[in-house]
Amino acid sequence: MISTETALKERIKELTCLYEVSSIIVNADIETLEETLKAIAFSVQKAFSFPEETEIVILIDGMNVVTSQNLDEHIELVSEIVVFNKLAGTISAHLNHLKYTKEDFLNEEQQLLNIIALKLGSLFERVQIRKNEMSLKRQMEHADRLKILGELTAGIAHELNTPLANILGFAELLKDNLKNNTECLADLDRIIQNAIFSREVVKKLMFFACEMPQKMTRLNIVPSIKGAIDLLDATFRKQQVKYIVKIEDETLLLNADPIQLTQIIFNLITNAIYFSPKKGLVTITTFQTDKDIVFKVTDEGPGLSSEALEKVFQPFFTTKPTGEGSGLGLSVVHGIVSSHKGTIVAINNPLKGTTFTVTLPK
Repeated sequence: MISTETALKERIKELTCLYEVSSIIVNADIETLEETLKAIAFSVQKAFSFPEETEIVILIDGMNVVTSQNLDEHIELVSEIVVFNKLAGTISAHLNHLKYTKEDFLNEEQQLLNIIALKLGSLFERVQIRKNEMSLKRQMEHADRLKILGELTAGIAHELNTPLANILGFAELLKDNLKNNTECLADLDRIIQNAIFSREVVKKLMFFACEMPQKMTRLNIVPSIKGAIDLLDATFRKQQVKYIVKIEDETLLLNADPIQLTQIIFNLITNAIYFSPKKGLVTITTFQTDKDIVFKVTDEGPGLSSEALEKVFQPFFTTKPTGEGSGLGLSVVHGIVSSHKGTIVAINNPLKGTTFTVTLPK
C-alpha cells in the first residue's frame, strides 16, 4: 500500500506530464516529429514511480524513440496508438525484470500511457491531414503549371505551323526549278528535312497541348499492348532487358483514339527500356476498375530526382544525355492522356526504378 502523500505526489507528476505533453503536441512541427516524440518520451518517463529506472519506447510511422538502450531484459506496460481507426504504433514503459515485477507498475501509469497514446494518435492524424493537404496543393500547382504551359505551347505551335508549311511548299517548288543544280538540290533537301523535323516537333507540342484531332473508338486495349510489345521485342533483346506482361483480362474496353493509345503504350515502354540496366526487368500491367482502365509500366532504372518528378511531363525536359532525347515523348503521352480525360502519374519505386501509371475512363 502506498501512502496518501505518495499517491498525491504521483498524481501531481502525472498531471504535470499531461500538461507538458499537451504543450509539446500543440507546438509540434511536422518537420521535427522525431524530436517531438523524444520530448514526449522523456516527459512520460518523469511521471512514473521509478523514473530513473523506467525506459519509455515510442514506435510509430517508422520511428523508434527510446529514452535509453537498456531494454535487454524487462517487463513492460504497453498502449496502442491508433490513427484513423488503424493500429499505427505503440508507446510502452519498461522496468528491469530482475528487480521489479508487473505489480510495481501503478494502475494509474497504464491509464497515463493510454491517454498519451490517444494524444499521439491525434497528433499523427493531424500530421497525416497536413501531409495530404500539402500533397494536394503540390498536385494542383503542378496541374496549373502544366495547363498554362499547354496554353502557351498551343499558341506557339499554331504560329509555327503556317511558316513551316510555307517553307516546305516553297522548297519543293524550288526543287522543280533547280533540277540541274546538284549543289542547290542538296541544300534544299537539307531545308526540307529540317522543316519536316520541325513540323514533327510542332505536332508533338500540339499533342501536349491536347490540340490534335481525335477519332474516338470503342476498342480493346489488350491487342494494342501486345502489338507494341511484339514490335519492341527486338529492342528488349538488343538492350538485354527482360519483360513481363500482366493482363487481368483479354478484353479491356475503353473509348480512345487507336493511334494515340498506341503512342501512349509505345512511348512508356520505350522509355522503360532506355532507363533499364542490362538484365533489368520491365513490368507491364493492365487491369480494370469499375470506371477505369489502368495501364502501368515499371522499370528497374535509377529512378527520378525530386526535380525530375516535378518536370517529367513538361516539353523539352529530359534526363537523357544531350542528343539522345528531345524531351517530348512523355509530354506527348501526358497530352494524349489529358485529352482522353485520364490521368498519368510517375512515382519512384520503394527499392529501385520508376512506375508510370495511366488511368483512362472506360
